[in-house]
Amino acid sequence: MASVYTVAQITAYIKHMFEQDFALNRVSVKGEVSNCKYHSSGHLYFTLKDSAGAISCIMFAGSRKPGDIRLRDGIQVIAKGSVRVYERDGKYSLHVTELKEDGIGDLYRMFEARRRELEEMGMFASEYKKPIPRFCATVGIVTAETGAAIRDIINIASRRNPYVQLILCPAQVQGAGAASSIVHAIETLDELGLDCMIVGRGGGSIEDLWAFNEESVARAIFSCDTPVISAVGHETDFTIADFVADLRAPTPSAAAELAVYDYEALMSRLLDAQTRLDQAMGRRLEETNARVEKCLLKLQLLHPESRIQKKKEQLQAMEAQLFARMADEIRRYRYQLGMKAQKLDAISPLKRLSGGYALITDETEQPLEGIGNLAIGQPVRIHMKDGIAAAAITEIQKRTITDPGTCETGSIRSGKEEQL
Repeated sequence: MASVYTVAQITAYIKHMFEQDFALNRVSVKGEVSNCKYHSSGHLYFTLKDSAGAISCIMFAGSRKPGDIRLRDGIQVIAKGSVRVYERDGKYSLHVTELKEDGIGDLYRMFEARRRELEEMGMFASEYKKPIPRFCATVGIVTAETGAAIRDIINIASRRNPYVQLILCPAQVQGAGAASSIVHAIETLDELGLDCMIVGRGGGSIEDLWAFNEESVARAIFSCDTPVISAVGHETDFTIADFVADLRAPTPSAAAELAVYDYEALMSRLLDAQTRLDQAMGRRLEETNARVEKCLLKLQLLHPESRIQKKKEQLQAMEAQLFARMADEIRRYRYQLGMKAQKLDAISPLKRLSGGYALITDETEQPLEGIGNLAIGQPVRIHMKDGIAAAAITEIQKRTITDPGTCETGSIRSGKEEQL
């Protein structure tokens, strides 16, 4: 029986053969760059391909120089290095030590030519771009039924808004027949009248993404009535579908975030807006109530009843002042009257009569001040304090009285003189 070897032994033997082969240790390979990735460690991973095959390449960070070209998918290069076997996976790759640009690859040249042609036709014009609805209720998805893209879209959409309806129309996104499958899925979802549509897939080489560079896919997206978000590959990958779509997302996850609004964030903003609105309404109501109260007070002040009441109060105050002044005047006049009454009482004839004096008048009640107008037998009336007596003159005697002294108008002389 032939010898039996382990996998490790076979892989080690093949690795040894590669290392011993002089041609494989110093080889230059020409091909088109595809699936280019710059790792955070500084290593560079890419694939060199031509129409007949492909080889994986790695350029370690220590082999890279500041003046090296910047690789991108589609360019053609000459890579110099050695072929090595990775024992764990049993795969061989080209360990590149030097790179030199050698033009543009065939696929990249086809991509640029198609892009320019469709751009000249106006399929990339901004006036044809439809806005993506801010609040989508139904979102269509065109991608592979299995894969990271659909899982990422479902996870993010469910987290952002579990109430949004996702409708998947599975499509072949790579290989022969992929373009027609994508076109059929786009046309099927467009007939449903959805709010938005996501068309895309996960990352890959330019060959893997080539279905989204086909003109039929571009025309299907351009003719679609539903707003389309393209989400093909990684952030650095660009396809014709990205230029035709209404909006480009760098990844399928980003497309889900663009198509599905964040329900919790929206509710938080709505609650915040409601709080601010309630506060503003409260302040407005307080200001309005204050103005209304001010106007009511002003109306009360200007109301006829208020003015009448105010005038009434003023009249009552004036009436009180008038009565007070009248009382003061009455008291003053009473005082003055009392003083004059005392003076009159002091010179009153009645008061003199009460002291034993009498007043003699003629029949006409005219006072008789002397004997010059008297005649014997003349009737007279004698007024005393308690009555009046009638009498007649029976005798007349003349008497001269000299009373020296001082009176109000001059001097008073004393002395008396009588003549019978």
